[in-house]
Amino acid sequence: MSIGTGIFLIVVGAILTFALDIQVDWADLDLIGYILMGAGAVILLIGLVLLARRRRSDVVTTTQVDPSAGEQVTRRTTRTDDQTL
Repeated sequence: MSIGTGIFLIVVGAILTFALDIQVDWADLDLIGYILMGAGAVILLIGLVLLARRRRSDVVTTTQVDPSAGEQVTRRTTRTDDQTL
């Protein structure tokens, strides 16, 4: 979600800065556009870093028959991929 929000802010900021030629007395639309593009770039970078650092885990379930007791034994193993950047 943060990647999409960052891209959206960059696009809206670019539209305000480069595409619109409207002058209003109460706001500088070029400055607002640059601020939105900067905020969008920061949010986009944070989203990419968080995506790259996401933990991945696998759950493996194994069922075997115990030969001495004749019972089924179920074993669950969880593996995590802890890669640090």
